[in-house]
Amino acid sequence: MKQFAILGIGRFGFSLATKLYELGYDVLAIDKDEERIKSIADHVTYAVQADATDINTLKSIGLKNIDTAVVSIASDINASLMAILNLQELGVEELFAKAQNEQHAKVLHKIGVEEVFLPERDMGRRVAQHIASSNILDLIELDPDHSVIEVNVPKSWVGKNLSDLDLRAKHGINVIAIKRDSDVQISPKATEIIKESDVVVGVGENEALSTLKETGKERL
Repeated sequence: MKQFAILGIGRFGFSLATKLYELGYDVLAIDKDEERIKSIADHVTYAVQADATDINTLKSIGLKNIDTAVVSIASDINASLMAILNLQELGVEELFAKAQNEQHAKVLHKIGVEEVFLPERDMGRRVAQHIASSNILDLIELDPDHSVIEVNVPKSWVGKNLSDLDLRAKHGINVIAIKRDSDVQISPKATEIIKESDVVVGVGENEALSTLKETGKERL
C-alpha cells in the first residue's frame, strides 16, 4: 500500500492528510506544533511532533521509507525549502509542495518539486468555472492551455451517441470516460448512447472547452 507523509498540518495539510486516510492509505502527519498533532492524531495512521527542517529527526521517524511526501509549510518559505531539500536527500521518490505565492512556486519548481499547489489560486479557478456554467462539475488544469473536465450532460445530448454528438469538433472534447451511477466506462465507444444522468469526462483545450458554458444553459 502506498504511504504518504504530510509535513505541515495547517488547514490544507489537515484536509489532505485526513482525506488520504479516508481513502485507505497509510498517512504520516508531521508538524512541530503539539496542538496540531493532537488534533489530527485520531484521523491518520501516525502523527508525529517533529521539526521538518532537521534531517536527523526525519531520518529517525522513517521518512526515507515513504513513497510520497507533501510539504505544506507554505507560511514559512525557508522551512518549506529546507524540508524539501531534506526529503530529496532522504531519497523520497515522489515529492509535492504547497506554495505561498507564485514566487515561492517558481523556487519550488527550480529545486525539483514535481507539482506545486497554490490552493487559493486553484480553488478560485474552480469556483469561477462553477459559477460561470451550471453543467461543469469540475475542471482540472493540466497546463495553461489544456484541462480535464467533468460535465453534466445537457438535454440536447440525451439519447444520442458519441459519434452523433461529435464533441471533439463542436466543443474540443476528447471523451475519456462516462460516469453512470456507480460505474465508470473508460474510453467509451463511439456508439455509446448518452443517458440523462450521465457525467462526461473529457480532455481538451481551454478555449474550446469554454463553449460548454452556453450549452450548460439548457439545464437551467
